[in-house]
Amino acid sequence: MKLLKKSSRSQARWGEIPTGHGTFQTPIFMPPGTKATVKALGPDDLEDIGIEILLVNTFHLHLQPGENLINELDGVHQFMGWSRPILSDSGGFQVWSLGQREKKSTSLSKITEEGVLFHSPLDGSKHFFTPEKSIEIQYQLGADIIMAFDQCTADTADKEYVRKAMERTHRWAKRSLIKHQELKKIKESKGEKTPLLFGIIQGGNFEDLRKESAKFITSLPFDGIAIGGETIGYNMPQSLKILEYLQDYLPEDKARYTMGLGNSPQDIIEVVKRGVDMFDCVSPARMARHGSLFNGKLSIEQGEVQFKSEFPQGTLRISNSRFKNDKEPIDNNCDCYTCQHFSRAYLHHLNQTQESLYLRLATIHNLRFMIRLIHLLRENT
Repeated sequence: MKLLKKSSRSQARWGEIPTGHGTFQTPIFMPPGTKATVKALGPDDLEDIGIEILLVNTFHLHLQPGENLINELDGVHQFMGWSRPILSDSGGFQVWSLGQREKKSTSLSKITEEGVLFHSPLDGSKHFFTPEKSIEIQYQLGADIIMAFDQCTADTADKEYVRKAMERTHRWAKRSLIKHQELKKIKESKGEKTPLLFGIIQGGNFEDLRKESAKFITSLPFDGIAIGGETIGYNMPQSLKILEYLQDYLPEDKARYTMGLGNSPQDIIEVVKRGVDMFDCVSPARMARHGSLFNGKLSIEQGEVQFKSEFPQGTLRISNSRFKNDKEPIDNNCDCYTCQHFSRAYLHHLNQTQESLYLRLATIHNLRFMIRLIHLLRENT
């Protein structure tokens, strides 16, 4: 990562990261394209919104349509018609989530030292992810940034369990790195582009474990450092606390990625002030599809980026009858396609009649709102 500028008022950074499919700038919001699509949008929509990089889900693409098919079709970029950078997750969070959802009589996943055995939620078929398997899948997908395989833990897990999971994550990180270096060498010998590999810090809500994990992961030759776990993005007060005590343990020359964070504009403002470069979250697009649309003023006051809204949580509920005759756009300050062409009354109508066009127009607005925010954060670094 190349640092372009550092803030004199906070830990905020402005940088850029070169990849095999172009360079993107940070801070950056990455919308998840879980199954090789950002729901309701096409690649042209994403380009118009200003998306620079998006995320795909290794777990879901492995199950359907399969990494072999995607590889045969020249990789995930060609498969989904997206020419810019793509980050793939490792599948670690998803296989952990299966275990969290399991019924007492049926185990959906089993973690061992070798890897994770799980049953597909689609058809019940058995699959086995190891660190090596996860890296191989991500190479076949052809992502520009790939993630080491890790073991996530719940916020409620006791310290001994979290320590064991963290130590396993460290061992898996080394195995992921070895497999990456092996496959990278093969691709380089053919003159092909190779991905960047990020390691993941775990340790739950325990400060000493988080610091221990940070020391270990940053000691390895990863290209970037991610901070994972159930807490990140889901429990913002604790997320911010973790970021604050990890400040001195994160290398300045490597990208910092908080996984799954970005539920609201204010969340992003807070983590950027604490030196985070990359974040992804399904919430902005999901909230849009369910009727919650960002509305508020983005400004700079006393040297700080501010987000102020008259609506609770910074979103208006378009299903509310008050918008039935409202001629105003979703947000008068927004330059997105939706706000430039359509009224709240029209969006209300589409939402009430469950027209598919609503999904596209609403998602365009919420994602563009996030991109406008990160542009302001960069300019104010």
